Amino acid sequence: MATALKINGKQHQVDLPDDVPLLWVLRDEVGLTGTKFGCGVAACGACTVHIDGEAVRSCQVALSDVWGDVITIEGIGTPDSMPAIQQAWVDHQVAQCGYCQSGQIMQAAALLAENPAPSDTDIDDAMQGNLCRCGTYPRIRAAIHDAASKLKEA
Repeated sequence: MATALKINGKQHQVDLPDDVPLLWVLRDEVGLTGTKFGCGVAACGACTVHIDGEAVRSCQVALSDVWGDVITIEGIGTPDSMPAIQQAWVDHQVAQCGYCQSGQIMQAAALLAENPAPSDTDIDDAMQGNLCRCGTYPRIRAAIHDAASKLKEA
C-alpha cells in the first residue's frame, strides 16, 4: 500500500506493508542510515527519531502508525551548521564507538525542546532508555547541560 511520509522536511512515497517498522522505511527505502538498529524491541534507543517533536523508537512504530512529520539525525543539522546539542557532543567528546549516538542525540534534543534547563535527574530520567555500551553517560550529561546553557544564551 502506498504511504506518503514527510521526513526531514521532504515528501516521500513508499509502497510497503502497513506493519513495516519505520526504522526499516528510513534505512532501506529512504536511505537515511543515521538511525541505527540496536535491539528491535525499543529497549536500547539507538533507533530514536522524532515524530512531530516527540522522541520515539522507530523500530516499534509501524508505517501505518506514523502520525506526523518525521525528523531523523540527518534532519537536525549538518557538519557546517550543527545545532547546540550536536556541537556539545563534539566538544565533550561523547562518542566512543558512536553506534548509539544518533539515538542519544535525538533523545537529548527532545528533552531540551521540552525542558530547556534540565537537572541531572531530569537528564537521567529522559535518557534512561538510551543505552551506551561504551559508558559515556557522564559525558552525555555534561553535553546536555552545555547545550542547554548555549541555548539559553542564544
